[in-house]
Amino acid sequence: MTAELVFKYFPNLSELQQKRFILLEELYKDWNQKINVVSRKDIDELYLRHVLHSTGIAKVQQFNDGASVLDVGTGGGFPGVPLAILFPEVQFTLVDSIGKKIKVVEEVVQGLGIDNVRTINARVEETKEQHDFIVSRAVAAMPTFVHWVKGRIKKDSLHERRNGILYLKGGDLSEELEGYKSVETYDLTDYFEESFFETKKVVYLPMKYKG
Repeated sequence: MTAELVFKYFPNLSELQQKRFILLEELYKDWNQKINVVSRKDIDELYLRHVLHSTGIAKVQQFNDGASVLDVGTGGGFPGVPLAILFPEVQFTLVDSIGKKIKVVEEVVQGLGIDNVRTINARVEETKEQHDFIVSRAVAAMPTFVHWVKGRIKKDSLHERRNGILYLKGGDLSEELEGYKSVETYDLTDYFEESFFETKKVVYLPMKYKG
């Protein structure tokens, strides 16, 4: 799998965006040998399992210029880094409690030459800033995640959709989400044809502002 997989679904990328997506593989393979943040199997399918999966959020929600997005438990930089390439005028804050993972993210971001990503080595509960949207890839069950990120959502929205969580999850979510009346789920098979996405979803949960 190459970066062409991303270009297939995002045909209007600038030349610079395309170059950055191509460079991702080289940077991650290099850094993964020093600090293992992606499994060996996954690094061979980086564009499918990590990069394209991350961009599924962009199929559900386009971020407006000037927006602020928090990526919680970013690990090696997913979904935050691919989204930051897609939305160069949006500020992304990538948080992870594991220092070596944040180190890899910082090196990848530097290698890509992108200036709309900042990193925080901490638990999200230790951060104080508020954002338009919070993104993540299945770091916890939704009730736990909602508890972690309480008070991190801005009051005023820059988008038609209310500020809230955009969460990449897989499998049967009915039990986990049954307590949320306003939740919306989007099947990634509606956007991507690869079999990897058969059980994958984007979960959108609007959140109330807490001052």
